Amino acid sequence: MNNYQGFNKIELSASDPIDLFCNWFEEAKLKEINDPDAMALATVDRNDAPNIRMVLVKKIDHGLVFFTNKDSQKGSEIALNKNAALCFHWKSIRKQVRFRGPVSMIKAEESDEYFHTRPRGSRIGAIVSKQSSTLKSQQQFADEYKSFEESMQGKEIIRPDYWVGYRLEPVEVEFWLNSEFRLHQRMRFSKINKNWEREFLYP
Repeated sequence: MNNYQGFNKIELSASDPIDLFCNWFEEAKLKEINDPDAMALATVDRNDAPNIRMVLVKKIDHGLVFFTNKDSQKGSEIALNKNAALCFHWKSIRKQVRFRGPVSMIKAEESDEYFHTRPRGSRIGAIVSKQSSTLKSQQQFADEYKSFEESMQGKEIIRPDYWVGYRLEPVEVEFWLNSEFRLHQRMRFSKINKNWEREFLYP
């Protein structure tokens, strides 16, 4: 039991899970070797079968913002069912955070603003990729990329309408902290009548 670790006083006094998440996220950015901003995004298809993939969080405000092609599989599934889940797991600091809530598209101006911060090559890739469609070969994609790149020499790369940002606004946030002998710590915040209520869970 020497390595028993529990939530500290600051974590236990937290009333807003977004604020607490931001504290953990800052710690992860200092200690996680690869992609501390990577999160698993879970959605369901028209048959209620789940899908999951990794995306990057790009903004944290009253929710978590990520960007993708709205015609992709995840975009199509969000259009069918707005409820989704996100999960961050940082092995280096032995912490995990899960979010559940509805997803909505952010304003076009916000998507424009972020799109234009991306490297030119990444903007071209986002335009050329018919995300989630069948691809005959990687060479086909490379050829399409090169052709578009050459056609846009000296021209501004504008965000296409299908490349958008989404925000998951959490109604439930769970924090998990590793401890010895499976005495892990779990603390869940649930939004009830616009207020956050907290409870602890068995691991």
